[in-house]
Amino acid sequence: MAEAVADPRRTAIRRGLISNGLTAAAQAIKWLLFSLVFSLVIEWVGMVLWWPEEGIAHSRTMLANEISYLDSDFRRSIVSSDPARFAKRVADSTYHYLFEVTQFTRFIRWVSPPPHPDEQGLRPTLHRIYRPLAEFVIAAMQVTQVFSVRLAILLLATPVFLLFSLVALVDGLVRRDLRRWGGGRESSFVYHYAKKAAIPLVVLTWVVYLALPVSLHPTFIVIPFATLFALAVTVTASTFKKYL
Repeated sequence: MAEAVADPRRTAIRRGLISNGLTAAAQAIKWLLFSLVFSLVIEWVGMVLWWPEEGIAHSRTMLANEISYLDSDFRRSIVSSDPARFAKRVADSTYHYLFEVTQFTRFIRWVSPPPHPDEQGLRPTLHRIYRPLAEFVIAAMQVTQVFSVRLAILLLATPVFLLFSLVALVDGLVRRDLRRWGGGRESSFVYHYAKKAAIPLVVLTWVVYLALPVSLHPTFIVIPFATLFALAVTVTASTFKKYL
């Protein structure tokens, strides 16, 4: 008896809205963690090689600069009526849950003081391990706050991408109609590559800005990437197939 040939279409797993949403959330968390770890590594390497004279003051200055950008240039936003307070609240909440709720700050206060000459137990050993790493640990805490402020700034800047993409979509559809009625050529090659480039440009914006080792006004990051994203949307819409 001949063996039945399995229909390959039956092996395909259909992913629903919930699974797609969970997958997207997991990917977002992965890239956020990657950006945080990369920014911490860059800060530590910089403390050793690039700005050893500044030390932990470098990350503290970065935090002050990021907040000053909000105070001076981000007065209003669709996301929040008070962007500066929103960013500070995000940074404070991150610090609270990561370092206070987990008792990490309490551990630092316990292990930091030098032990007495006759003190025995675990604390003297932990103090000897912590003492050469103290500045790196404090810098990591400050960089995490910088990361939180920048994350809040990116959330506040999200409407820029939406506005740019809306204008780009309208422009691309107009170009598509002109190509359709003018007998222009259709290029699926350009369409697919432009479509694939849109989402990575958004991800790259977040990764680059969150992991940036120096203070830079968010306009110099958000606007160029939003423009490239809008260009990808325009090309995608304009090269979409002429007939549905």
